[in-house]
Amino acid sequence: MSAGFVVLPDTAGGADVRALVPFADPQVITHASGRPWLVGRWRPDEMKVASAGATRLAVIGRSPVTTDRLERLAAGVTRLPDVDRTIPALLGSCHVVASVNGEVRFQGSLSGLRRVFHTRLDGVPVAADRSDVLAALTGAGVDEEALALRVACGLQVPYPANARSTWSGVRTLAPEKFLLWEGDRERDVPWWRPPEPDRSLRDGAAGLRDALTAVLEREPPPEGRLSADLSGGLDSTSLCFLAARGTPELLTFRWGEAEAGNDDAVYAGHAAELLDRAEHLVVPQHELPEIFADPGAAVSPEEPLSLTRATARIRRSVHLLADHGSRRHLAGHGGDELFSPMPSYLHTLMRRHPVTALKHVRAYCALTRWPLKATLADIANPGTHASWWRTQADKLTDPPPPRRRPPLGWGLGPMRAAPWTTAEGVDLARAALRRTADHAQPLAEDLATHTTLLVVRSNTVGYRLLARLYAESGVELDMPYLDDTVVDAVLRVPAHEHAGPWRYKPLLADAMRGVVPDAIRTRSTKGEFGEDVRRGLRQNLPAVLDVFADSALAARGLIDPDALRAQLALPQQDNTLPQALENLLGCETWLRTATVTGPATATAPRKV
Repeated sequence: MSAGFVVLPDTAGGADVRALVPFADPQVITHASGRPWLVGRWRPDEMKVASAGATRLAVIGRSPVTTDRLERLAAGVTRLPDVDRTIPALLGSCHVVASVNGEVRFQGSLSGLRRVFHTRLDGVPVAADRSDVLAALTGAGVDEEALALRVACGLQVPYPANARSTWSGVRTLAPEKFLLWEGDRERDVPWWRPPEPDRSLRDGAAGLRDALTAVLEREPPPEGRLSADLSGGLDSTSLCFLAARGTPELLTFRWGEAEAGNDDAVYAGHAAELLDRAEHLVVPQHELPEIFADPGAAVSPEEPLSLTRATARIRRSVHLLADHGSRRHLAGHGGDELFSPMPSYLHTLMRRHPVTALKHVRAYCALTRWPLKATLADIANPGTHASWWRTQADKLTDPPPPRRRPPLGWGLGPMRAAPWTTAEGVDLARAALRRTADHAQPLAEDLATHTTLLVVRSNTVGYRLLARLYAESGVELDMPYLDDTVVDAVLRVPAHEHAGPWRYKPLLADAMRGVVPDAIRTRSTKGEFGEDVRRGLRQNLPAVLDVFADSALAARGLIDPDALRAQLALPQQDNTLPQALENLLGCETWLRTATVTGPATATAPRKV
């Protein structure tokens, strides 16, 4: 196991589990009792730990707290509930672990980028930041339902169903909760709730600018350089200009475009001219692997990664960044999720401000050709959270719904099983969806806030695994938009204040006034990379088919390889099938790793 950590209870059973933790030559931090508390592998700058009497506080990841400040906070904690007072000072993109008088608290980030997984080993509670670590520790097998759902629906599956671990018996903690251990007793406790959306666009933009500035002003890499994506889009360009204020020798990076109509290069070039002290690394297409190159390469031993079509290209890019001295890389992931609210905000707006809502609806119908009558009906009756999940289960094999029907309910859009999914795979996927309907709760009372959190947490499932690709080359992938303080700042602005078809990402654009040049800040277009995908699939189709010639998924009865080949032989009208295919490749390559080598571990799994 290369990196990660396990949290152990302050009990004799926890001390016994220490010997089975699957890290070669692990680092160990102890409870005040001397028993093992944190066991794993981490960079020296990745973890801060403070001690005061019987109290231990640890922050793993990116946080504004300094070691000295953490020591002062730990000194004020004499019982576990006191940790609540310290949390606001620690929030960033990090895990927080506390050990106080034999009790333990463990939580991740509210975006879901830093997740908490937990299980039991012969009655002893154990937790970790990686699901495969716990699978290796317990000898867990594959969760057939969770895998079938990802095979059948892939990128269509939203949180929390897509956050369910694909390892049997390994559970995923909801981001708004912390894990509490009182000896061997375990429960999960809420620690966060969405803020009240009570700021105007103007005030919200100022709050967002302050939050982003604070995140970008945190300590630089202890060694090496800071780099950042400069695609030309508003998300990445904003981070570059913010970062350059403190790091003028920034290294920026972008891929050359294959799409003739893509104007990213124009905006990126203009930004590069203004960032005249930065070094700009632009890699042309012919120097990069094609999309879908090396499709059988394993990506993550932890969970299936759905974002696989550019894996070879990303690995090559990160090698280049590392060769240029980068040790931390800024990326704009999370910007689309936060600054382009889902249209379900119209439900809340219609109830509170119907005249304004009708203006929004008419504009959408005129500019995007939504059907007016059906749109108004969906806004009037969004259904319930549970009914949305049950509908997805019931209609899993129905024909695709009509185009131009916006998602106005509790989910992100209708789910349909991929055409190569077997009847057995569909049955398992349906069972997973119905199980979700029985247990999942809305992420907020307000539908607009719920769907913003939903799209953020749905996508961080993949982003956290994407960070593993960067870590392979010694580069930390830093995603400032997914910092807790930034997510909180966005949620404080009512969605309708920065939604609608008239402006592109107005909240971020207004926040960057005076930071990003107006010619870039007011850009209203978004780059298109469809040609990259189509060309890459054409060139690599034989290699893709070869991956499924002896399919592990087919051996489990989840896919029909003949149906897959037939679908790939058809002309593709859009990118729907390539998106489903890249998810399928992630499931196939992960399952091969899981079934051939077992959970990724340095020692054989054993029981206590």
